[in-house]
Amino acid sequence: MNLESSKVTVSKSAAYLFNALIDIKNFEKLMPENIAKFEVIDENCFMFALSGMPEIKLVKKEAHPNSKVVLGAASSKLPFTLTANIGEISENECSIKLDFEGEFNAMMAMMIKGPISKFIETLATNMNKL
Repeated sequence: MNLESSKVTVSKSAAYLFNALIDIKNFEKLMPENIAKFEVIDENCFMFALSGMPEIKLVKKEAHPNSKVVLGAASSKLPFTLTANIGEISENECSIKLDFEGEFNAMMAMMIKGPISKFIETLATNMNKL
């Protein structure tokens, strides 16, 4: 299952946004209003839960300076990645698009597609809060 957020323009440099995203505690600022739990486990891992959803633990998998940050599920039960693709527009402006890629059975994919699409769209929209 592949899902993409809209491309969002952020009034910050690509370097600033990249540095904000590799500091995982900043993800709390990006979370939707219905967040029930957010906990930093270490500098590469955090856990969150949205109301009515199970807890999800994300681990920083890759970081390509000023262009890409890849987070992945810490559990192999639901394997997925969330990739932030950063594009430089100018010295003080960049774009970001989030890509979600996961391997789920058809029933699971049908159940989670809507909530995950909404979730990654919220994360992208909230990038201006960093």
